[in-house]
Amino acid sequence: MPSGLVALLDDVAGITKLAAASLDDVGAAAGKAGSKAIGVVVDDTAVTPRYVVGLAPERELPIIFKIAVGSLRNKLLILLPAALILSAFAPQAITPLLMLGGAFLCFEGAEKVLEAFGDKHGMEEETPTEAAHLEQSKVSGAIRTDLILSAEIMAIALSSVAESPLLSQAVVLALVGIGITIGVYGVVGLIVKMDDIGLHLAKRRGAATRAFGRGLVRGMPIVMQLLSIVGTAAMIWVGGGILVHGLEGLGLHEPAGTIHHASEAAAHASGALGGFTGWLVTALLSGLLGLVVGGVIAFVVHQIHKYRH
Repeated sequence: MPSGLVALLDDVAGITKLAAASLDDVGAAAGKAGSKAIGVVVDDTAVTPRYVVGLAPERELPIIFKIAVGSLRNKLLILLPAALILSAFAPQAITPLLMLGGAFLCFEGAEKVLEAFGDKHGMEEETPTEAAHLEQSKVSGAIRTDLILSAEIMAIALSSVAESPLLSQAVVLALVGIGITIGVYGVVGLIVKMDDIGLHLAKRRGAATRAFGRGLVRGMPIVMQLLSIVGTAAMIWVGGGILVHGLEGLGLHEPAGTIHHASEAAAHASGALGGFTGWLVTALLSGLLGLVVGGVIAFVVHQIHKYRH
């Protein structure tokens, strides 16, 4: 009996070690996948704050929370099952679908650029006048954009664990989705409430604290405006980048080849700043492509809209 109990305990210890090793592998894979998606995460963080610009301060955090919940729903209930199904049965369809999403991001970004120059092209819609309707419109737009950015994040994560068992893929994608959502919207929530933090500090004792608080209050509207511009640029840049990589994945080596050569040339000419300069050239050229593609789509959509009306 004792020997049987010892054998059982040995088996339990072996299973525990195996489970711990599996968890370590999953954790390492999730960390690797999340780090590869960091570029899109930064863009997602830059895009989101513009959806609360112009709304009542007391509604900022509730709106961010609604968008975060929508983002989790996008990742866990829509994209995770879709990614696993496509990976198992139609992996060749992932790239074209991502490219469609990238084209949509380019279109949305081009629309924002046209609006900034006061060119509506007959696309004016009735703007919601009630606060609840305006809030719902903002949340819906943010969740729709998040779906595309989240799809890119999940695709990058999936590529890191493509050779793993299906269950491991599911766990890694879920961990990456939850972790990135908490990180992104935690940072976004902090950004949009910095002016309130500044107001609180401006009322505290100490001249330095009050001065810092007043600086936050004065500076945050400028920061929010800059983030709105950066968010629009990020949509175009990410969309263009998705198209460039998608075309390369489909066997078309242009414009990826031209962008790569231009990036390398700029990096070699910049010395110590070569890494940053190469990245900047890649981003600018990808964004230029995205703006052209988005502008063409916007033109076609506007013409259809005019024809229908």
